[in-house]
Amino acid sequence: MKVGYARVSTQDQNPELQIDALQEAGCEKIFQEKASGAQRDRPQLKAALDYLRPGDVLVVWKLDRLARSLKQLIETVESLEAKGIGFKSITESIDTTTPGGKLIFHIFGSLAEFERSMIRERTRAGLEAARARGRKGGRPRGLSDEDLTAAKALLRDPEITFEAVAKRVGVSAGTLYRYLPGGRGGLRRKLN
Repeated sequence: MKVGYARVSTQDQNPELQIDALQEAGCEKIFQEKASGAQRDRPQLKAALDYLRPGDVLVVWKLDRLARSLKQLIETVESLEAKGIGFKSITESIDTTTPGGKLIFHIFGSLAEFERSMIRERTRAGLEAARARGRKGGRPRGLSDEDLTAAKALLRDPEITFEAVAKRVGVSAGTLYRYLPGGRGGLRRKLN
């Protein structure tokens, strides 16, 4: 069975072009939604993936309708393949149920792996060069020991809000909570 998935990015866009192409491709059931491709949580895509059974084929109008990045696309199609489900993109003429389609898709996968390796290599070289110049990696500490001591002292006054203390020591409330888990209550428990 061919199952279609159509997605448009905004409420203003119309999925009719995709739906017509999916119906012409022989899709018996079509799932459609209006959601950004960057969104990982897409209920209709999840419903389509849950609906598919071994031997079925997921059909999309274009690759970017299924995933925003090559990595996400490859992960999704590999997951389908592991379940015995094929994948077809109408516009790019990719069909993993055919030997040629599998070859094209594996070339995409190889390119993505090559790209990830190159990024790792450049990152490693950059870190080594920085260390050679005496720089240390990592995020700078958000709160100095002096500021943390001042924040604890300020928090002993119940009239001063947690947010006001964070602002006074120059960090966000979230950063201050990371240094003082449990907030003011956690501070009191430590003092007792």
